[in-house]
Amino acid sequence: MDLPKAKKVVLAYSGGLDTSAIVPWLVENLGCEVYAYVADVGQGSDELAGVEEKALASGAKACKVYDLREELVTDYIWPTIQAGAIYEGRYLLGTAIARPLISKYQVEYAREVGADAVSHGCTGKGNDQVRFEAGFAALAPDLAVIAPWRHWDMSGRSELLAYLSERNIPCSASVEKIYSRDRNLWHISHEGGSIEDPWSPPPQDAWQLSEDPASAPDNPEHVTLTFDKGVPVKLNGEPIGGVELIEQLNEIAGAHGVGRIDLVESRTVGMKSRGLYETPGGTVIVEAMRGLEEVTLDRETLRFRQELGLRFADLVYGGRWFTPLREALSVCATSIASRVTGEVVVRLFKGTALTVQRSAPKSYYSEALASFEANNTYDQKDAAGFIKLLTLPERVAALQDLPASSEAELIEVRDAVHQGDKSEAAVG
Repeated sequence: MDLPKAKKVVLAYSGGLDTSAIVPWLVENLGCEVYAYVADVGQGSDELAGVEEKALASGAKACKVYDLREELVTDYIWPTIQAGAIYEGRYLLGTAIARPLISKYQVEYAREVGADAVSHGCTGKGNDQVRFEAGFAALAPDLAVIAPWRHWDMSGRSELLAYLSERNIPCSASVEKIYSRDRNLWHISHEGGSIEDPWSPPPQDAWQLSEDPASAPDNPEHVTLTFDKGVPVKLNGEPIGGVELIEQLNEIAGAHGVGRIDLVESRTVGMKSRGLYETPGGTVIVEAMRGLEEVTLDRETLRFRQELGLRFADLVYGGRWFTPLREALSVCATSIASRVTGEVVVRLFKGTALTVQRSAPKSYYSEALASFEANNTYDQKDAAGFIKLLTLPERVAALQDLPASSEAELIEVRDAVHQGDKSEAAVG
């Protein structure tokens, strides 16, 4: 594959090993100006500290940091939660959910500086190359895309470190840092090293946001979440913004070992991969949402929302955020969530988050109806006719296999069905 030509390139820059090497590599191989772009999506002050200076020291002409935390929560996390999107039954889409937002502002910065290309540090085996480039395709198909991992001949950390050392470019990475991580406000992922062996138990030194459930507190803790139309707006009765809510829940739930998963997933490019994910606060929010949906959505709507969530998750995982289908599904999910208002209490204990109380002004649950006590709304005698009609196909089929002495009953049932067909035709 030929390397695209470009005069100005905007690189999605993190300050890690890969992007630190990409800056001088682009300058040397394209003779271009490199503009480093950093998206603050809640990865923490440790990763962002001195990132602009690192970029300039690597050879970038300029570096710009965008604070995208509020937009990440409001325009990406909440819509995904409303849709009930969970990939392959467990992954809360922590990495995938941020990529379209990052690509959106990378394009904005490229327009600002007059760049003719964008670049990223994703490998040729992973999902992120698809997610970034799907965003570029939807937002700026005129810009060239440069993915150095698909062009250079360096193949590992040691070679990248040697490349930087030869050019006296500082980098905090080392050969000993065996795990590849991605962190944002919503989660942190861990890959590489012994994690790549599915028979190897998760290494305890990989986890960062959560305690070992076995050593978590011996007493449970209860948190109360208040939702307004599918969006959490209060924590323990106090109004709170989305960023602060997730940050606080990460600490609270993480202390109880909540939010860990060990997943062998199906990548968009076709292969299977293993990753460890920590989403403490998100796990609590999803569980609370589930508990509230149980009382605010009828059976058919809830079932459809579950189907919608599967499709939505596939779109987000595959980087298809900027598509008409994803937008249409979001409109539908928002409509369904209009009933999901109320309060939920979740118990946190030894790695679990479990809904134990829920209340909603538009609840379908009626204690009077569900109770075995007598009431005027539901007459138990009515159940007999309902069951008879519900099981009519089974009875017709079974009567056909009975002895001839039961023929009279079969005729009676068939006549009833025939009469019913006549009545429906008359109404039609």
